[in-house]
Amino acid sequence: MAAAQDITEAVTRALDEAPDRKFTETVDLAVNLRDLDLNDPSNRVDESIVLPAGTGQDTRIIVFAEGETALRAEEVADDVLDSNDLEDLGDDDGAAKDLAGDTDFFIAEAGMMQDIGRYLGTVLGPRGKMPTPLQPDDDVVETIERMKNTVQVRSRDRRTFHTRVGAADMTADEIADNIDVVNRRLEASLERGPLNIDTMYVKTTMGPSVEVA
Repeated sequence: MAAAQDITEAVTRALDEAPDRKFTETVDLAVNLRDLDLNDPSNRVDESIVLPAGTGQDTRIIVFAEGETALRAEEVADDVLDSNDLEDLGDDDGAAKDLAGDTDFFIAEAGMMQDIGRYLGTVLGPRGKMPTPLQPDDDVVETIERMKNTVQVRSRDRRTFHTRVGAADMTADEIADNIDVVNRRLEASLERGPLNIDTMYVKTTMGPSVEVA
């Protein structure tokens, strides 16, 4: 496992060496795996990870809900869709694909999940964007706020994959804390833990890659 100081030093270098831009760059972590057969889906990384310092970026969240849950979700979600909207999307493949491409996360009342699978499963499933089910006792506002700080980390069948760990206007310590959480989750989920992680690099969108020791 990379030491906290090593992670912070790598992030500091990546931020310092990034060229000046007129926009706030994303900070990404590239992970290279080893000694894993990724043709076997059980070996692939697929984790939702809450970043302690947040993503540093806007996260677009759509909620499928009705009634009181829908009313509460409207306060904090980017959009709230009901059963009629769901049916309309099922009849318009282009609109469904656009929605999937523009949305980071979907949340849905558990009772709507079956219809979502029927109408949108072929669009959301392959993109890894099937909604997080909202149980009757779950607080929809709390769930949305948590997901705003969440990243989905997926390797699919590739040994090298990337995930967002912050933004260039965050401090090095904040980004390092996020990387540490991602690293710990990966080590816990991989078959041989840290032995399955070959290298990790941190970089801003347009900046150079810096290896995390």
